[in-house]
Amino acid sequence: MANVHVGFVYHPEPVRVKQGMRTRIQFSLALLLIIFCVVLLRYDFGDSATLTAYTPEAALASERNSIDIFRAASPSVVFVTNTAIQRNVFSLRAMEVPKGSGSGYIWDKNGYIVTNYHVIHGANRVQITLSDHSTWDAKLVGIAADKDLAVLKIDAPREKLQPLVFGDSNMLDVGQKVLAIGNPFGLDTTLTVGVISALGREIKSVTKRKIGGVIQTDAAINPGNSGGPLLDSSGRLIGVNTAIYSPNGSSVGIGFAIPVNTVKKTVPQLIKYGRVQRPVLGVETATDQWARWNKIQGVVVMRVLNGLPAQQAGMRGLGRNKYGKLLLGDVIVAFDDQAIYNNDELLTMLENRHSGDTVRILVQRAGEKRTVKVTLAAPPGLRP
Repeated sequence: MANVHVGFVYHPEPVRVKQGMRTRIQFSLALLLIIFCVVLLRYDFGDSATLTAYTPEAALASERNSIDIFRAASPSVVFVTNTAIQRNVFSLRAMEVPKGSGSGYIWDKNGYIVTNYHVIHGANRVQITLSDHSTWDAKLVGIAADKDLAVLKIDAPREKLQPLVFGDSNMLDVGQKVLAIGNPFGLDTTLTVGVISALGREIKSVTKRKIGGVIQTDAAINPGNSGGPLLDSSGRLIGVNTAIYSPNGSSVGIGFAIPVNTVKKTVPQLIKYGRVQRPVLGVETATDQWARWNKIQGVVVMRVLNGLPAQQAGMRGLGRNKYGKLLLGDVIVAFDDQAIYNNDELLTMLENRHSGDTVRILVQRAGEKRTVKVTLAAPPGLRP
């Protein structure tokens, strides 16, 4: 007998609705429709239901603010491009090749331009493009690599140069509206808007020194924005866009700007001297890595320089005993009652002082702590 496969196909019985129930359902639906129509007719939607075409006059206050700031500030923002010398691998001839680009802004009508140090680092030639698309060769005036700042100069007519108004980064609050203008990915004069996300951040410069008091913002900052201005809702400069935190190199809403008070303190020195003028203590110090290897907390004085304040105050550097064993001299552990743990902190303290200031330095020597008073000297080139 042949095998027979028996299959079952399910045919559900149709649902039969009684006539009375069907009538009640129809009545309920009709009632709901009537109620909806009554509500629709009685409700006053007001002007909010009227769609109108966008006009500048119809802009919201926040939009109007952004528009006004962009129009006022964008002529102060410049496009920075640089080139480097590179040898052709086949002909061995040196040639000029594009190296990178960034942003900057006009400092004053004398033609000084401020940007980030990392934007022009390693460049052989730098050009500045103004908002009217005129291009000018720039001369390097000064750099502060520790602060990621650089000053350039162009010989453009004064009427083409519109400086920004400076704000005060000590008066900022988290949540304030901010605007960033720059040239991300070479797209010139681009505006992004956000808020101050945090204050008092620290980032590392290209020299690995810390930059303190940094402003964090969620305004989109992308490659090419570096060196451009961060503005408040009054159009005042409050920071210089310098870095982003990103796993892929593009903005993820975490950008950083050097506070304008740091810029206002640094740029005049770069214009006058070409570098930051730090008063001199007169010591050479060991690296932080060497101190960690030897389990020493503080800044190790390796050598005291002749004729400078540290020697005059009796500070001591490293020495050797008669067997040639290295003997520790002074280890700086505090500066004007502020604890010092590394070279970066010591340099920061010096940058906040002036030549002629007398400071108290707490040192550890032969297991004992002692306070040394030192009168700081002027940097080389500024001494009488």
